[in-house]
Amino acid sequence: MNPTHAPALLQASGLTRRFGGLTAVDKVTLSLHAGQVHAVIGTNGAGKSTLINMLSGEIPVSAGSIQLAGEDITRLPQPRRARLGIGRSYQRTTIFPTFSVLENCRLAAQAALQRPWNIWESARECAASNDIAHEALEATGLADAAHANAGSMSHGGKRQLEIAMCLATRPRVLLLDEPLAGMGAEETDRMLNMLARLKQTHAVLLVEHDMDAVFRVADRITVMVNGEVIASDAPEQIRNNPAVHVAYLGDAHT
Repeated sequence: MNPTHAPALLQASGLTRRFGGLTAVDKVTLSLHAGQVHAVIGTNGAGKSTLINMLSGEIPVSAGSIQLAGEDITRLPQPRRARLGIGRSYQRTTIFPTFSVLENCRLAAQAALQRPWNIWESARECAASNDIAHEALEATGLADAAHANAGSMSHGGKRQLEIAMCLATRPRVLLLDEPLAGMGAEETDRMLNMLARLKQTHAVLLVEHDMDAVFRVADRITVMVNGEVIASDAPEQIRNNPAVHVAYLGDAHT
């Protein structure tokens, strides 16, 4: 089945966020489907990070609604949304640099698989958390680096690890905020290949400035300008949209 023909896994309708007299996001509507990478692009200040923060529950909405698999989660706090299946990464890496790659993922898995009654078992010996951590490393291509020190990894490796930690919380939706920032060509290729694999089992929202990468991996692109959506369509339609050229893409993609 074409993913767009299935019900949206995450549906945002009329999302608005005001900071005093400033409207950072204005009536944004978008749908995230399993099997798709949905990219959100726009210049700095377009409202992309504010949008992702509202979807993840880190800041409240001023107006509009958010549904996850048909359930209204608009007023739920970020921890509740995470437990329901919304995972996100950040523009800055949030790993534990003094721990091993595996320990980083195991800690993320334990956060989602809390067992406060089991006070006698060492956290390191929790089979379920370790299994989930290994699965996340396998999914992100980091299985061979499981026992490496996280702080010694390359920039691209740390970004992969952050997504592995996100996967260890067992999300259905991945909200990725500029995961390609600062990467070289080889690291970008690895990340795009990973996203192509992850979209088979997740709905992926990708906020990104690298337009070449966006057009390589995205199934749908939403363009924001000054907090508003000016276009949302398949990549080829976005590439040929005159309003998008004027607002953002420029002559490089004509």
